[in-house]
Amino acid sequence: MLDGPVGFVPTMGYLHAGHLSLVETARRDCASVVASVFVNPTQFAPNEDLSAYPRDLERDLELLDIAGADLVLAPAASDEIYPAGYDTWIDVGGITERLEGPARPTHFRGVATVVGKLFNIVRPDAAYFGQKDAQQALVIRQLIRDLNFPVQLVVRPTVRESDGLAMSSRNTYLQAGERRAATVLYRTLHRAQMLYEDGERSADAIRGAMQTLLDAEPLARPQYVSIADLETLDEVGTIDRPVLVSLAVRVGKTRLIDNLILPRGEEIRA
Repeated sequence: MLDGPVGFVPTMGYLHAGHLSLVETARRDCASVVASVFVNPTQFAPNEDLSAYPRDLERDLELLDIAGADLVLAPAASDEIYPAGYDTWIDVGGITERLEGPARPTHFRGVATVVGKLFNIVRPDAAYFGQKDAQQALVIRQLIRDLNFPVQLVVRPTVRESDGLAMSSRNTYLQAGERRAATVLYRTLHRAQMLYEDGERSADAIRGAMQTLLDAEPLARPQYVSIADLETLDEVGTIDRPVLVSLAVRVGKTRLIDNLILPRGEEIRA
């Protein structure tokens, strides 16, 4: 039996400093820390990178020990989570239909289902997620509220490389030239922030400036550029409330996402 409160950090492994910062925050907040390492097959579409997704459990376990995890849940096979005959799913509506939803229509069903199952297994008092996957964090918040999970959601800032690229396990897919080109995501978000801080409040004007910067990078293929209400993810015309500025861009074969919240200092709250 773990001493409470218990902090929980769910991951798909191949850990980087962003994951470890969540574990370290949970360590400061909680008496016990549990992490999971599970490449969840139900959040991948048939044409996505499940088989290629990077894995290194031995390394992950070493890093989690150093970061302060007391226990690691690492199912050896997906049928430990989804046994034969499994046919129950959690569908969160509304916010899952925006941003990532059209491109990945089954993704959030898989995320919500596995997180719900992990909450039932671990029984945490608090769960820690990164802002890089902001829409995911909002989905988990809705899940917690709607299904009465006694879990506090904690969303921590995105951890970035020195050139601004958001840390992601998928960054390992990038070739050298693609890696340099990938910084366009952060530069585009920074452009939006600077325009806002200079007084621009037209979301269309800022979206246009973001699109222009993306179009100037030959290796970047934008999928969406969004400025949306932070609570509902509805697109806004005027920035007169907290908004999530986000984008999805293919660089080579790698699909990258990133975001920031305006105005600075606002955050996703439980």
